[in-house]
Amino acid sequence: MLIAAGIIFTYFLIFFIVATIIKNNSIVDIGWGLGYVVTVWILYAIYQPQSWLVLVLNIMVSLWGLRLFYYILKRNVFQEEDFRYKNWRKAWGKYVIPRAFVQVFMLQGFFMYVIGSSAFYANVNDVTWNPLSIIGMGVFLLGYLYEVVGDAQLKAHIKHHKGTLMTTGLWKYTRHPNYFGESVLWFGIFMTAWLSGVPWFFVIGPLTITLILYFISTPLLEERMQKKDGWQAYVATTNKFFPGMRD
Repeated sequence: MLIAAGIIFTYFLIFFIVATIIKNNSIVDIGWGLGYVVTVWILYAIYQPQSWLVLVLNIMVSLWGLRLFYYILKRNVFQEEDFRYKNWRKAWGKYVIPRAFVQVFMLQGFFMYVIGSSAFYANVNDVTWNPLSIIGMGVFLLGYLYEVVGDAQLKAHIKHHKGTLMTTGLWKYTRHPNYFGESVLWFGIFMTAWLSGVPWFFVIGPLTITLILYFISTPLLEERMQKKDGWQAYVATTNKFFPGMRD
């Protein structure tokens, strides 16, 4: 696992150097999903695990990571620094470089290490196949499809009704189906690994991403959404994170 930490550190160090040169710390968002993919496949090449389950785990991580990488790259490439990072740059003043290194790049590296720990451990220790792992694969597929469908529905809505709230499809049951789907798919990755021998305490990975999405990502996004017409009515009738029917 020290090798995994070293890979992640080097990966984010490269992004930090580039970001410092171009004065745009928001490129760290582009590298977030790709970092998991890079890490699992470098570990796979180094340790050469024999179990095909590890290969399946890495493919699962890659499906999520590459899709996220493409989505954010397409949205952010050649754009100005995101307003969040601009605000931090202004607030940090002459200490922007060391604080960005620690609070942006290394912090994301730490979270990547924790969230992806079950997949990293599987690559290092070559876990063996267990038929029950299919359950985890099913959970991953459910979460992945929930995220993909939610994003597709939102994209179609924006194309035809830009500036209005999305309240149909999966968005009728949760205000953040993409976030919920991401949480579920990471539990699926953990379950696939755990049911094949990865220690139970690596559940810290999916729990961490769920807490980040629920307590950080969701409030930040909803703060910006409050200005939209119909927002309060939408909040009153639609669950925040976990899907469900409400009166």
